[in-house]
Amino acid sequence: MTGRSGPVGIGIVGAGVISGTYLENLTSFPDVRVHAVGDLFPEAAAARAQEHGVPVHGGIDAVLGHEDVEIVINLTIPAAHVEVSLAAISAGKHVWSEKPVALDREGGRQLLGAADAAGVRLGCAPDTFLGTGLQTALKALRRGDIGEPLTALTLMQSPGPESWHPNPAFLFQTGAGPLFDIGPYYLTTLVQAFGPVSSVAAIASKSREQRTIGSGPRAGEVFDVTVPTHVSALARFAGGQSSQSTFSFDSPLPRHGFVEITGTEATLALPDPNDFDGDLSIRRRGSEDWELLASTKALSTRGTGVLEMARALRAGRPHRVQGALAHHVVDVMTSIAESAESEAFVPVTSTVEAAELLPDDWDPTARTV
Repeated sequence: MTGRSGPVGIGIVGAGVISGTYLENLTSFPDVRVHAVGDLFPEAAAARAQEHGVPVHGGIDAVLGHEDVEIVINLTIPAAHVEVSLAAISAGKHVWSEKPVALDREGGRQLLGAADAAGVRLGCAPDTFLGTGLQTALKALRRGDIGEPLTALTLMQSPGPESWHPNPAFLFQTGAGPLFDIGPYYLTTLVQAFGPVSSVAAIASKSREQRTIGSGPRAGEVFDVTVPTHVSALARFAGGQSSQSTFSFDSPLPRHGFVEITGTEATLALPDPNDFDGDLSIRRRGSEDWELLASTKALSTRGTGVLEMARALRAGRPHRVQGALAHHVVDVMTSIAESAESEAFVPVTSTVEAAELLPDDWDPTARTV
């Protein structure tokens, strides 16, 4: 893998819903080249490959055995993330995983250890904080626009994804639910803003034991719900800041992308952490009105972190969306789940540093390698 030049070779494992967006973006970036798509169902891989002009398709071995694939993108369901990522690491490939990187702390530690031993890189979604929206917000925080950051409030409420997702059962099982499915976007953003989490407290509930698929060829099928569908969490950060978050699939009233960070001098309303752009507003101390601080437009979406990782690989520098960050977020979410069960504060023992901001001239459409 060492000493290569030119576009970084990419292979994708998992041809589900999200793979379409990844492929649309990655086939447009000149610094990477998608060589293969693999899936447990080879016909699904064939359809995705043909749709996006990828030359090789088949099962997982079509990706892991491809000599030109340097980074494997793991888009399988959460329960398969560790197994597939370990297989890619064993094949000598760098890995980018969809979130969560693992279902528990042990799985995260196993992946970090395996990647370190093999001398390969591990990255994991969400990469939305590399988007222009959250990068602009982080710049505002770091230059002191709100004074010293103190607290945050985040809300994600919806009726649940079963109304629109054609195969939603896994989103209500271990490794998902609103905490593990949506929580990474919000918690990763908070870690970028405040640094690592040191302890959490939470309560959780489940409104229904079963739900019904609302669209697609399986509409009307009933499936079991095995995880909480409403979680309220408090977090304390190592730097002394705190946050209050709600993650819910039980709300008839949808609220998406609500993130406010309050400092000594102002409150900043951030863009949706599940998006790569959006508006930022600020309400300064003594003012009764919100002021539009910036309106941003995305340069790219899903796959941005893969591109940044690929460029870092060629440059021989650390990539920004580290596996250690994803593991810390899994540690935080696991601690939240444990707190909800024990009704006690739970310490978070892992730690991580916030990533460096992207340079002002970052351009995903440029050829740099």
